[in-house]
Amino acid sequence: MSKTRIMVVDDELIIRESLAGWLERDGHHVETAESGEAALKKLTNEQFDILLVDIKMEGMSGLDLLRVVNEQDLDTAVVMITAYGSISTAIEAMKSGAVEYLLKPFDPEEIGVLIEKIISQQAQAKENLYLREEVKARTRFESMIGQSAAMQQVFDLIRDVAPTDSTVLITGETGTGKGLAAKAIHTSSRRSQGPFVAVNCGAIPEHLMESELFGHQKGAFTDARETKKGRLELANGGTLFLDEIGEISMRMQIDLLRVLEDRVFYRVGGTQPLEADFRVIAATNRDLKEAIAEGSFREDLFYRLNVIAFAMPPLSHRKEDIPLLCDHFLRRFAQETNKPIRQVSREAMDEMMLYDWPGNIRELENAIERAVVVGKGPRVMAEDLPIVCGLKGAEPADHSLKAIEKNHIRQVLEENDWNISICAKILGIDRSTLYSKIKRYQLQSPS
Repeated sequence: MSKTRIMVVDDELIIRESLAGWLERDGHHVETAESGEAALKKLTNEQFDILLVDIKMEGMSGLDLLRVVNEQDLDTAVVMITAYGSISTAIEAMKSGAVEYLLKPFDPEEIGVLIEKIISQQAQAKENLYLREEVKARTRFESMIGQSAAMQQVFDLIRDVAPTDSTVLITGETGTGKGLAAKAIHTSSRRSQGPFVAVNCGAIPEHLMESELFGHQKGAFTDARETKKGRLELANGGTLFLDEIGEISMRMQIDLLRVLEDRVFYRVGGTQPLEADFRVIAATNRDLKEAIAEGSFREDLFYRLNVIAFAMPPLSHRKEDIPLLCDHFLRRFAQETNKPIRQVSREAMDEMMLYDWPGNIRELENAIERAVVVGKGPRVMAEDLPIVCGLKGAEPADHSLKAIEKNHIRQVLEENDWNISICAKILGIDRSTLYSKIKRYQLQSPS
């Protein structure tokens, strides 16, 4: 076990020698400094666990030295040395970060007890830091956060899958973090130094999808003023993430299947075959087996994608992760908005734990962002949350989750003049899901 490193800082030689002698007999490594300036010089080259500092010294005072130690965040405990008549100054020093003060004349036994107490506190602090880091390591994987059993299973599966080049299909509701899981697989793989190229298949119009994926030659069509590489070429050496794969047309499914089978493709308007080495990760919020039965998704493409498959759990199935996620989003939005909001009130947390989060993590993120923006105090209050605001217009007799969701969607629509794009973003769901819920709940625009 290493010795505790202590420095005695006092402009009186007899004080320095007496303290150093007692502390060395207790088994500690001790050095001395005759001034604050001399102490600072030692601190630039050496690490000390404890400083014993006289408050009143010529030149730099003990309080000045304490301030410098605090500013430099040296992780050193400072004990102030003072005469009886300067106790008020010592108390001021403790308010400024000193851990304790010693009164002259000294009692060697009292000093020994004090030093052992500080050593014990430092050891406890290091252990707590280690435990916090351990918890953080267990509850965070790349950009994903979760301490629930469901998320721990996802983390374990990603660790197993990442080192391989197998194609992965990630399923789950909108807003569950499928994109984050895909990025985590890439970042943990041997391709991590290569590009991660994401394609939102649901956001690209069908007539542009071929050019986006395969690229095009100059002059291939009216607006093709120059040759352009497609996403397949750009993903060479890395990972191609096909998000919302269930939304691509049947014709594109055939082209994509061919590429996945032999990794050879042609740019639009091109005659030269091209090859690219990339790993494929696909994601969807649709039931692809149901889509196959309906005839809107090819069975052979499904089996090509479904080599390794896993589902991202909805937030309603992992509610024990809500406090962790809230803390993460709260820190981020408080920093972005420069607002001193650091906590979520008990009432607000209770409301969030009771709510079913149909928009999943994306809806929770938006709720915390709104709460930070509209919040006035140091804590997020229940009334700052959109899920609570939505309760105000609900009929008192109906407290079902269905009624709460219906009322919340109605309020968001009314607050944003029924702008579907904006409302979908606030709710953390896509436009088609919002339209579906409007139809289900028979909501009607005032216009």
